[in-house]
Amino acid sequence: MGDATPDPDDFVDPLENYEPREYDDPLEEALVEEELTKIRHEPFTTISPKISIQEAVQKLAKDHIACLLVTENEKLVGVLAERDVLNAVAANYDEVKDKPVRDVMTSDPIYVYETDSAVSALSVMAMCGFRHVPVVDLNDNLVGIVSPQRVTEFLTAHFKR
Repeated sequence: MGDATPDPDDFVDPLENYEPREYDDPLEEALVEEELTKIRHEPFTTISPKISIQEAVQKLAKDHIACLLVTENEKLVGVLAERDVLNAVAANYDEVKDKPVRDVMTSDPIYVYETDSAVSALSVMAMCGFRHVPVVDLNDNLVGIVSPQRVTEFLTAHFKR
């Protein structure tokens, strides 16, 4: 049998002749090339999955926000959005108000990494139907949330170029 060791001189780098993509539209370029952190993703509000549904609903109303990020041991475990409240709480509020948020939150939510392209958050919103998308770092630590208003700010800034 022959020598199975590859000759290093035979290696051809596939990126050697790589030409970066050129864009005609600055918005398209921003969506594809800019990291998600270019979309404002702070501030955000977190709660424990153990707090009562009543406390969570009050927090949504008091803070005038549409979504709470549910964390446990500093890790994202769920999302409680206005839609969850309407679908799982509103009709039976008196019966469920003292139960923990864990019972009605969206568990194991879809999230994006802060290093993903800006378009990744829009894709999650469009394909999955979520209005709010949590953002985590590469260690899965929660660093923010992207909302429709924040995406609009990003898009508007690039339309003006």
